[in-house]
Amino acid sequence: MNLVDFKHLPREARDTLFLLAVIAWVIMPQVPYLPIWCTAFTAGVLIWRAFIAIKGRPLPNRWWLLALLLITMAATFMTHRSLLGREAGVSLIVILLALKTLELRARRDALVIFFLGFFTLLTGFFQSQSLTTAFVMLVALVGLLTALINAHRPVGHPSLRESAGLACKMALLGAPIMVALFMLFPRFAPLWGLPSDAATGRSGLSGAMKVGSIAELVLDDRVALRVRFESNRPRQSELYFRGPVLSRFDGAEWTMADSSFAPPLPAGDLQVSGEPVRYETTLEPNNRPWLLTLDVAPNAPALPRSVNARLTSDLQWLASRPVTDLLRYRSESYTQFQYGLTSPNGRPRRDFNEFLRLPPDFNPRTLALAQELRGRVAEGDTDALVQSALGRLRTGGYVYTLQPGVAGRHSADEFWFDTKAGFCEHIASAFVILMRAAGVPSRIVTGFQGGEINNVDGYWTVRNTDAHAWAEVWTTDRGWVRVDPTAAVAPGRVGQFQRLRAPDGVMAGAIGAFSPTLLVQLRATWEAINNGWNQWVLNYTQSRQLDFLKNLGFEEPSWEDLGKVLAGLLTIAALVGAGWAMWERGQHDPWQRLLGRARKRLQRAGVQIPPNAPPRELARIAQSTDRLPVPLKDALQEWLLALERARYAPAPENSSSQMAQLQSQFKQLNWPRSA
Repeated sequence: MNLVDFKHLPREARDTLFLLAVIAWVIMPQVPYLPIWCTAFTAGVLIWRAFIAIKGRPLPNRWWLLALLLITMAATFMTHRSLLGREAGVSLIVILLALKTLELRARRDALVIFFLGFFTLLTGFFQSQSLTTAFVMLVALVGLLTALINAHRPVGHPSLRESAGLACKMALLGAPIMVALFMLFPRFAPLWGLPSDAATGRSGLSGAMKVGSIAELVLDDRVALRVRFESNRPRQSELYFRGPVLSRFDGAEWTMADSSFAPPLPAGDLQVSGEPVRYETTLEPNNRPWLLTLDVAPNAPALPRSVNARLTSDLQWLASRPVTDLLRYRSESYTQFQYGLTSPNGRPRRDFNEFLRLPPDFNPRTLALAQELRGRVAEGDTDALVQSALGRLRTGGYVYTLQPGVAGRHSADEFWFDTKAGFCEHIASAFVILMRAAGVPSRIVTGFQGGEINNVDGYWTVRNTDAHAWAEVWTTDRGWVRVDPTAAVAPGRVGQFQRLRAPDGVMAGAIGAFSPTLLVQLRATWEAINNGWNQWVLNYTQSRQLDFLKNLGFEEPSWEDLGKVLAGLLTIAALVGAGWAMWERGQHDPWQRLLGRARKRLQRAGVQIPPNAPPRELARIAQSTDRLPVPLKDALQEWLLALERARYAPAPENSSSQMAQLQSQFKQLNWPRSA
């Protein structure tokens, strides 16, 4: 079907094909989250409907539609084990939208499709509220409005460009009301959350660490959090953002203790020194309760009113609910600290079995290495033991790589003696196993290390590629001490900010080959724009809404004040709209208005005239009636013929002055009092 054929299709077929294209665009953002069968079924139905429109075939009967509906409902139930809920509901609404196109016979059916289309458009924000998603939805909105305008336009071949222009105009006219509703409509707790993302085999932060099961790490370059430092920023080697602490090991996987039962930090156990670092964090949704703070934050982050936080004895801040929305909070951290010398009951720590426990019959060579290292240092000299292990990492030919290969049962043995390669999880796990085997209480801390400054907006960006794992060992005089064994293998990973990077895509690679600085600048600009969207749109919370009212002059704003301001703005908008409508109505076709006034005057004088009679016909009727005086007949005939010439003769340059002259002449006509 080429472009010429498309132009010569009947009007109904053209409008149908355009509507089908808009529906496909609306559904497109949902495709990654829909069941495969649902996507295939929807695509098949839309292609089938397009074929019917092009060939002019009849639509399927209702029995076919009923059978397809029952089959898809059964498939939805089998997939989601329910017909309710977000996932099942989105699948059903997409199916219903596609099936409704198979009974598109009248304008009423088209209106139902438009309603379903707008609803389906909203469901696209269930999965993502990013700037890219918003742009896609804006295009879909204009497309639906254009199709809606097409459905109400007269027969013929109206220009699609004209309909699209009118749709854009409608969207722009509605934008002020949209902004007012966005700014002032009371905001409640989040209605929609983001699903858990099982990123096995991808870089990022997780609550467990399965060592040796991933042959190749896929770098996830998405942003994990953004930080705006309000005071002096620490050195990059000090930028450790603390996450889950892993202390349990079963031979293959490290896991964290149950956070719901984690004891609080004992009073007085944490001692900080030096100048505090004050900063604001914007945390991306991760469906976890972890509040990432710079190591270490003794005081609770300043959170929105709907979120509470508590500090565990592992120095991890936990939110009262999973982070399913963009979350912004302020924190204060100290990079110099000491903790771990006091147990939860206030007595000095003695029981470290949890941090010494290793499963039996695992990593025999590592256990032997631990005894060898222990024999080289003085009894109880933990620092010397740690330095001995780090020295082995520095000089033993160990490398930091994304392709360590799959490890066997004895993952630490393979790292220390065979492959000598791994990423931070391998290195940290092997180091902690070695320390525990040597009698040193130790554990793994996960989080993020490093980041990069965005020179466009000044935010410090931390990505999933910056996810990191390091170790903590316990000493009798200092408590828990951070040890980063990865820094011994690859110092650039921590100190000089050298990262393993995923290969660029085709487009990014081409731009990078042409101009590396251009690629960096484009990326920084896009992320700055996206960050602005996050800060000013997605993170427009209840507290910021009330702060906006304070800026307007309210001393102690409340939800009632929000309602009053919103009602006032909507009232003003309604009055402005009514005034605009009256003005536009007054400006509508002055020629028609003059002709209408002449028709009414004749009717009031008792002259019977047919509806929609043109000026020449009115002049003939006026001449033939005996209800008007002869001078008025002649003057009226001359005026009506002049009115006809003003409409149908070649328009002179002074057409506006001509209409004003005709209006003045009409007022001067000597009508009888009855008219």
